[in-house]
Amino acid sequence: MLGKLTLSSIPYDVPILVGTFIGVAVIGIAVLAAVTYFKKWGYLWREWLTTVDHKKLAIMYVVLGLVMLVRGFADALMMRTQLALAYAGNPGYLPPHHYDQVFSAHGTIMIFFMAMVMMQALFNFVVPLQIGARDVAFPLINSISFYMTLVSAILINISLFIGEFSNVGWLGYPPISELQFNPGVGVDYYIWSVQISGIGTLLTGMNFLTTIIKLRAPGMKWMHIPVFTWTAFFACIMILTTFPVLTVSMALLALDRYLGMHFFTNDGGGSVMLYLNLIWSWGHPEVYILILPAFGVFSEIAATFSGKPLFGYATMVIATGIITFLGSIVWVHHFFTMGAGADVNTFFGIMTMFIAVPTGVKIFNWLFTMYKGRVRFEGPMHWIVGFMITFSIGGMTGVMMAMPAADWVIHNSLFLVAHFHNVIIGGVFFGYVAGLSYWFPKAFGYKMRDVWGKWAFRFWFVGFYLSFIPLYAVGLEGMTRRMNHYDNPNWHPWLLVACVGVFVLAAGLACQVIQFVLAAFDAVNKKPDALDLTGDNWGSGRTLEWSLPSPVPHYNFARLPVIRGLDTFHIEKELGRPAPVSELEPIHMPKYSAVGPMLGACGLLIGFALVWHIWWAVIVGLVVAFFTIVHRSANLDVDFYVTVEEIRADEEAFARRLAAARAAE
Repeated sequence: MLGKLTLSSIPYDVPILVGTFIGVAVIGIAVLAAVTYFKKWGYLWREWLTTVDHKKLAIMYVVLGLVMLVRGFADALMMRTQLALAYAGNPGYLPPHHYDQVFSAHGTIMIFFMAMVMMQALFNFVVPLQIGARDVAFPLINSISFYMTLVSAILINISLFIGEFSNVGWLGYPPISELQFNPGVGVDYYIWSVQISGIGTLLTGMNFLTTIIKLRAPGMKWMHIPVFTWTAFFACIMILTTFPVLTVSMALLALDRYLGMHFFTNDGGGSVMLYLNLIWSWGHPEVYILILPAFGVFSEIAATFSGKPLFGYATMVIATGIITFLGSIVWVHHFFTMGAGADVNTFFGIMTMFIAVPTGVKIFNWLFTMYKGRVRFEGPMHWIVGFMITFSIGGMTGVMMAMPAADWVIHNSLFLVAHFHNVIIGGVFFGYVAGLSYWFPKAFGYKMRDVWGKWAFRFWFVGFYLSFIPLYAVGLEGMTRRMNHYDNPNWHPWLLVACVGVFVLAAGLACQVIQFVLAAFDAVNKKPDALDLTGDNWGSGRTLEWSLPSPVPHYNFARLPVIRGLDTFHIEKELGRPAPVSELEPIHMPKYSAVGPMLGACGLLIGFALVWHIWWAVIVGLVVAFFTIVHRSANLDVDFYVTVEEIRADEEAFARRLAAARAAE
């Protein structure tokens, strides 16, 4: 009836997991009780859970990303403290099997359910507003994309309390991920959480590529598109060309485990190298899928806080395209030691080094944007400066590892771990946090307290170097990845420093939590100096989203904007924000739908049932999903019109706020 699921599958004999479960249960019950007490279930269902509004979906993505950031950071904290303790015969506090699950979950969560989720949040909120669109191309698919991601994150966390998670790293290398060497359900949890989230990401890539191509405001030519939207465009191209490879990789590994096939085992003529080529032909472009939107964020912020147009707009766009192309053809540098041969290694090494050129162009463009500008070092600007320093170091170590001879020495060492985090934290994380603080007032109508954001940056910046520079050192001294204890006395001081560093990073994370809590407090209490009256709260916005009231109406634009060139809103401000000439008309919008949460629930049931071989539940999930889609296809009542009266009332309210802001000046 329940397949492989038995009472023994619940790890009630592991104190850490029992304590975690109790903590999660207490928090969950408290949240449910609060929602019930304040009678918010109907509001949540009508306004949020069934929404197809891209802006609300963006906020839900942010909430999910922040929760998973805390979850993944807890794994990092455990790893660093374990290695600070597990020295000279002391086994530490994490058993080897549990430690292997911790580092596997950390990588999987931080890439798929923190970084990718934050990227999709920025896509959802910013892209339609920057191109003058009232919505994305496929609003319902946008909702389904979110729920596929959400249920995948839930599935990976269920593995904490029922069964176990994968213990073979965040990429699931065979042969150790094959059934012969890993008969438990951990790898199955990994396969289905990654597979379902990959479907959601593919839908997102398709949706936003179509949105950018087809829904730009009339008159917005390609070279009028803001740089962030350009980076989203190229990231979506990479998603559509590489995520199908991830889907195939996970499907073939599942066939090996479930049906006894031999795609990646030597027994039946398979090849582990096939898996490595497949997974890294997705995995390395994935790094650029994540970093390109962060580059776009930095471009927007640099121009806004320098009081100047972005230096070298055309070269920025061209450089982004070159990075997209080169980033897709360098995956073999991840296994220079696998015997591919000198010719192959030389080609991929040179292609990897070439990526430094367009990346360097971008960094110099940001510096020249700041040069002789009226630079204001508000919260988001701090993250740019920290990024340029940190990411440059990560880039230099990347060029170093692009040399096959050097890579032969440091392959699989903690030097590689330090380099990867140098790029992901110093580039991706810094960029997404900067974007979050930059567009936060636009999403909620209230500004965050900048002082806490600046302290968060300081702790993250210092904590990063304390945490990862020591890993460069021990990596050069020969310490490999995935070790859970060691006896080398030369490594111990470095790992103690790294442990201190992760607690400094925790202080930065705490500052960010405080910043969000205080922002919510200011919003509830309607703190006057936190209110964004003008929609252009930074005072120097250049792109279309800053022309709208904060928070943005659900239909985005009362009138489709007139595109006057690159940085249309900045041009309009110089013209005195001309009065609109077109008449208001009813706006066609999609209705909210329960299809997204329904398909998400089916996805969760199917994924959990596949992990535990509960085949009847798989069939039930598939049948319910099928009839949900059929019912939606037959439903003709899926849209409505926003009335002219509602639009005019919103415009008049915004005009009063603008007048009040001008009077206050």
